[in-house]
Amino acid sequence: KEEGGSVVSTGHVRLRKGLVVAQVALSLLLLVGAGLFVRSLWNLRTLNPGFRVEGLMTFSLDPTLSGYSDAQSRNLFKQLLESVRQQPGVTGASLASSTPLTDNLSMMTVSVEGYKAKDGEDMNPHVNWVGPRYLETMGISLVAGREFTEADAAGAPRVAIVSEKMAHYFFGNLNPIGRRFGFGRGKPTDIEIVGVARDGKDTALRADVARLIYIPFDQDEGLGGMTFFVRTTSPGSLGADALQRLVRRLDPAIPVADIKSMTAVANESLFMDRIVAILTACFGGLATLLAAVGLYGVMSYAVARRTREIGLRMALGAARTNVVWLVMREVTILVLAGVGLGLPLAVGFSRLVRSQLFGVSPGDPLTLLVASATLASVALLAGYVPAAAASRVDPMVALRHE
Repeated sequence: KEEGGSVVSTGHVRLRKGLVVAQVALSLLLLVGAGLFVRSLWNLRTLNPGFRVEGLMTFSLDPTLSGYSDAQSRNLFKQLLESVRQQPGVTGASLASSTPLTDNLSMMTVSVEGYKAKDGEDMNPHVNWVGPRYLETMGISLVAGREFTEADAAGAPRVAIVSEKMAHYFFGNLNPIGRRFGFGRGKPTDIEIVGVARDGKDTALRADVARLIYIPFDQDEGLGGMTFFVRTTSPGSLGADALQRLVRRLDPAIPVADIKSMTAVANESLFMDRIVAILTACFGGLATLLAAVGLYGVMSYAVARRTREIGLRMALGAARTNVVWLVMREVTILVLAGVGLGLPLAVGFSRLVRSQLFGVSPGDPLTLLVASATLASVALLAGYVPAAAASRVDPMVALRHE
């Protein structure tokens, strides 16, 4: 008993154990951070953006770079849309000035009939100029009214489709169909609302749902580059080569840019979230491994210093389970001390990165529980190895150990 006590009370052993406790605490901090970022990434990946991402291809054209006028650009876009829709496996095609889940957006000041703007009020909803059957192609539900058709062209009465949030913001519970607005403060309200679309993400998955207006691209002045959206029955139904051939038939001088699936666009929008989740997971795993190695080293050293004591205990009748528990008791104390110290640190750290989280609270109980259980399991397993080795010591050999 005196020999065992003298070993445990030795200063350098206490220092080693203190370092192990600190290592367990820091490892728990990293594991909790990794868990929160991984869960945030999962929440973003499984979030419904308000349209169907699967089976949607995109590519961009800007005829103005080749000297096209507005009228020539519109004519080219219409011809290309018709050609794409006739391809096998294509169930829908349209175009838009802005691509969802990117930072490519437009905002314009509006004047709404019957609505008096307050001083300093934000009267700048997002605006997207789109082609006929855009909502149908994207898989955006229409709540009320109608979709754009080929009849909504230049020279026809100006019309618009607004999002639910836009309609509710300016009209409350009143029916917005048939109401009017205009672009610019104090300008004529000559645009009639003909439809209300379901809310969706038009910029980033993290961003709040915005007030959104859809305008027929054929009624746009100063038409520029547009992005085409092609809905296919299965991935690969219409590849990049086929799309480029369709464009070259109309004008070989116009380059086709950014041919990719909408799934790829969604993944690109989560690039930084994915990098942060991967890095924190790697750091958390490495820290857990180092904590386990540190705990194993300290306990192996402690067992080696107490070999004679363990041999004497076993010679006096101690069972192997008693010897294992003798070591595991210290391991458990170290792990619990590390977890107890690490949990407040982890909660405090997660509050600092609250703005980087999505759909998960900083002190999420499930993340804290899983991280603590994972770290404790690995640490206890690392401590069990020297404990099991101590239980297999031959008492006669141990008593002769120096």
